[in-house]
Amino acid sequence: MSKKVIINCLPLTDEERQAFSMATAGTDVRQEFVGNPMQRGTMSWQADVPADLREAATAVIGNIPPADCAQYPHLEWLQTWSAGVDRYVAPGVLADGVQVTNATGAYGQTVSEHLFAMMWALMRNLPMYARQQGEHRWHDLGRALTPVGANVLVIGTGDIGSHFATLCKAVGAHTIGVRRDASRPADGIDEMHGFDELDTLLPDADVIALAVPAAPDTTHLIDGRRLTMMKSTAILLNAGRGNAIDPRALARALAEDQLHGAGLDVTEPEPLPASSPLWDEPHCLITPHVAGGNHLAVTEDRIVAIALDNVRRYAHGEPLANRRK
Repeated sequence: MSKKVIINCLPLTDEERQAFSMATAGTDVRQEFVGNPMQRGTMSWQADVPADLREAATAVIGNIPPADCAQYPHLEWLQTWSAGVDRYVAPGVLADGVQVTNATGAYGQTVSEHLFAMMWALMRNLPMYARQQGEHRWHDLGRALTPVGANVLVIGTGDIGSHFATLCKAVGAHTIGVRRDASRPADGIDEMHGFDELDTLLPDADVIALAVPAAPDTTHLIDGRRLTMMKSTAILLNAGRGNAIDPRALARALAEDQLHGAGLDVTEPEPLPASSPLWDEPHCLITPHVAGGNHLAVTEDRIVAIALDNVRRYAHGEPLANRRK
């Protein structure tokens, strides 16, 4: 029996499976391919590992149910096809020493394009025109906004934030980044600041885009107090974690015209309850957490490429990329 056994749950093409086999050729690593190729192109992938393989697995590629992790006694590495790994790094889910790597780098394009589309739709009042269309109304809603010359404040300048900033710069915006370590640059960012400067940056921002992970210090990062600091013409976007914005405070701010609009792909809670006033707010554009996922074929290709690189690293005893634990 091989010393190391990778259970590969990715929905691979024949060509991709061959590439994964080549990545471990000449090593003592064995791979078991259990992914269903028919899942390729679907909106969600399932990691279904047969019970008889769980005992032998030293590595798994795929988002196995966290409750099942205890059934992998020899697990030493988990590669997810998601960027978020909160469920796996929670205390007690995985044994001490198990490495967790994710698919950061796969989702920047798809999420940033979604944010960009929301931004421009709100600037041109398209959500309100769509409502008018449903009412068969022909009415000019007046002044629109433009990203040309706008100050775009990007809070969280990782893969997604950097991609979004690059898109904004391409159409003439000035981009301002906020991250924990302001000394680290990021593509697409004209100037970088720390979180301690956020209050001084908000009043001049025309667009505020959030792409932050879930953490105690990002919960309700945008609250009622900070909403009052923003311009009445500002647009607020969120595609990171829903709890970064206080939903009640946002509903009040929109109802009182404190903002031009808000675009939310993530909410607190999810799904957004039918009773939330945000559903009926004409200046709020809501999508059901669809910015990421597998909505672009290129995202799937990048997930596979990231996993393939780490399989090669694992087989040859090299440090894994995208390590989160």
